[in-house]
Amino acid sequence: MKTTRREFLGYTIAAGAVAACQQTGKHEAAGSEGTSSDAKRTATSSKKPLNLLVLGGTGFLGPWIVDEAQKRGHTLTLFNRGQTNPGLFPNVEQLHADRDPKKGEGITALANRKWDVVFDDCGYYPRMVKASAELLAPNVGHYVYISSISAYLHNDIEHIDETGEVATMPDTTLESMGKNYEYYGALKALCEAAAEAACPGRVANVRPGYIVGPGDPTDRFTYWPARFDKGGDVLVPGNRTDPVQVIDVRDLAAWLVTMAEQRTTGVFNACGPEKKLEWGRTIDACIASASSKPTPHWISVEQLQKAELGEMPIWAPYEGESKGMHMVSNAKAIKAGLRFRPIETIVKDTLTWFKSQTPERQAKLFERNLAAAKEAEVIKSLA
Repeated sequence: MKTTRREFLGYTIAAGAVAACQQTGKHEAAGSEGTSSDAKRTATSSKKPLNLLVLGGTGFLGPWIVDEAQKRGHTLTLFNRGQTNPGLFPNVEQLHADRDPKKGEGITALANRKWDVVFDDCGYYPRMVKASAELLAPNVGHYVYISSISAYLHNDIEHIDETGEVATMPDTTLESMGKNYEYYGALKALCEAAAEAACPGRVANVRPGYIVGPGDPTDRFTYWPARFDKGGDVLVPGNRTDPVQVIDVRDLAAWLVTMAEQRTTGVFNACGPEKKLEWGRTIDACIASASSKPTPHWISVEQLQKAELGEMPIWAPYEGESKGMHMVSNAKAIKAGLRFRPIETIVKDTLTWFKSQTPERQAKLFERNLAAAKEAEVIKSLA
């Protein structure tokens, strides 16, 4: 059966989120912080150092949370299986076990321990989130769950806010995201509900969209700075005025720590930037950061369909089922203190990080995206 555009969009966010949680490779905070003056952030200490627990903590977002929290003088404990980036943070307490209480010792290492705040960065199934939240509830003051805008049922509604209808699934006990990740959003919504039920009034459910920046293992956004840096004729989908929403992982991590310090609760869309970002400005930033002289070739939605290229990274057609995909309301999060660095900084820092990776790692980006021969063929057909 042909995958619908909604299913594909859900797949791209879901698959990327899972990959980001499970990614391997060295996390290099020093290599990406300070690559541009625009990227600098002043670390503000809370009035009282906090004792923080991170469920996960060694994938993509987790390490940036740890970095930010350490800068602010907080104490951390990481709970994970010890399989992803096991060498990270040797001076941080790490508890190694499976968060599934049915596997091995499960989450027993968390029992009878007190933390001020827990960040749940790797909860995909409500049974496991429920188990963790219920066990921690008597001894944790604040629970921050990292959800997703995939939790929303509709992608075609512009400016959808936190009151939007969430996705559902016929069997809420199913622990599978489905063949095309079609249940990912519904599972996230159920996980949010599980956390809130266990810790009523003490939960922040945060719904990011595309998380990007240094360390991103998905290559969804990184493709564009890397492809333009490679030079030559570059195929670009859509129109310059199409909207695009991304949030730098460092901005998200900084805000999450601030939420912990301020005990912020509720549901929040963590999408950036503050005002509408046009796709053309993003592409211009990629061109400006490139070490060569690339030439963009714009292709319309109709031409894309005719060329049978399928969907391209990050961008989504500003029409039909995906019209609201990059137009999610972030007003509530901004009011709660979420701030964003410029797209030019994100592009520059992401490219700097990517070029520091091994040749093998860099090659994977181009292997998993549009083949050079196909790109050239389509561009030639546009002439």
